[in-house]
Amino acid sequence: MQPRPTDVGVTQPWRTIPEMVLSAADRFGDAEAIVDGPLRLTFTEVVRRIRCAAGAFAELGIGEGERIAIWAPNSAEWIIAAFGLLTAGGVLVPVNTRFKTEEAGDIIARSGAKAVLVQKGFLGQDYTASAGIPVIDLKSDFLCSGSPFERAVSGTDISDIIFTSGTTGRPKGAMLNHLQTLRMYEEWATLADLREADRYLMINPYFHTFGLKAGLVACFLRGATMLPIAVFDIDKVVELIERERITMLPGPPTLYHALLTVSDKAKLSSLRAGVTGAADIPVELVRRIHSELPFQTLMTGYGLTEAGNVTLSRPGDSFEDVATTAGLPCEGVEVRIADDGEILVRGYNVMAGYLDDPAATAEAIDGDAWLHTGDLGNFDDAGRLRVVGRKKDMFIVGGFNAYPAEIEGFLLNHPAVAQAAVVGVPDARLGQVGKAFIVRKSAVGPQDLIEWCREHMAGFKVPRSVEFLDALPLNATGKVVKDLLH
Repeated sequence: MQPRPTDVGVTQPWRTIPEMVLSAADRFGDAEAIVDGPLRLTFTEVVRRIRCAAGAFAELGIGEGERIAIWAPNSAEWIIAAFGLLTAGGVLVPVNTRFKTEEAGDIIARSGAKAVLVQKGFLGQDYTASAGIPVIDLKSDFLCSGSPFERAVSGTDISDIIFTSGTTGRPKGAMLNHLQTLRMYEEWATLADLREADRYLMINPYFHTFGLKAGLVACFLRGATMLPIAVFDIDKVVELIERERITMLPGPPTLYHALLTVSDKAKLSSLRAGVTGAADIPVELVRRIHSELPFQTLMTGYGLTEAGNVTLSRPGDSFEDVATTAGLPCEGVEVRIADDGEILVRGYNVMAGYLDDPAATAEAIDGDAWLHTGDLGNFDDAGRLRVVGRKKDMFIVGGFNAYPAEIEGFLLNHPAVAQAAVVGVPDARLGQVGKAFIVRKSAVGPQDLIEWCREHMAGFKVPRSVEFLDALPLNATGKVVKDLLH
């Protein structure tokens, strides 16, 4: 019998996220836990504030299993609110800060949230109460207004509902529990080489699994200092790296591209560990990161909202391994490739299902407990997973299957191409053909690029048209939003 989400073995001393987080006061005491602008808090102080926030939620009337949404950028208050809510027995619903008011309102309403915490005016967005849902300013006195409180919950209780990024289709709420998260991110922290007293600059947004779990949960597990950034700005990032002696800096490939442009690399000398993902990484970029930046380790992996970590790279993996594969399956996680090339996942890490959507859940998780990811992939000879694209992204050119991620990989080998995205567009003769959207790093013309493609890839893969852009449209996790390309 394969492990299901409720069958997670106890591989750590804690059964719930609040139990682990509250223990950080005893484990790490006066070590610095959060640095957010002028605010500096020790683990003892953070845990005290989390307990008070739990009291505030309890006094608001939030009962066990009830949901609260947070629609706000990374901040100390976000951390205290999220873990205060979990300590009160509630369920966290993070909302994408890139969403417009109407999009955020849809998720808040569908989640059944009893209240929503916001940062007034962030990115010009303001959420006003609807359907009687209280709106609480994250920067108000609410979080410190309660008496210290803690409510016991079970490890198999749902801890959070994270809505999919919505790059295609309506976002769906994936439900995961406490034990899954603790086990997954203990393994992540080990393979990412996250250490006690590391200083972790948090660019990945907290509304996403990468920011919330590979960020906050991992730091509480290890005793690393959390430094939240609300909006990415390379100059501010460099200043913080130098001033705060940052050692840990995960982020999308675009972050590392930006660091390579920094003229005074001495300012980056404290950096030791990086983690990337969410997009293809050219081998040359990995080589440059290792040769021009001080990182000793660079990990990559494959995961998704519905299953957290699926595969991770391992210490000693080569530049090519890190750039072209997503590593080996995580412990307790099975990965196989279906006949049509789709990546299937089974194990303790798979979500309990989509919130209030049994039809979508049944479509995603089959009767043998395999999660159908919608991603296409294969394995190399050493068993490392290669992700070659999205099943829905694939287009058919005159009967041949064309995979955008593969074509984009070819295009990135051209010396004038900085970034590439390929989509299928209608064609009267062939059904569909490829169209390439390119961000240039030096001069090249559309026809020159098409001719180069003809020399380097099969004819059906060659884009029939090229459009140059100043930047590709990205969501907050660094993925290209292909719905905006046509």
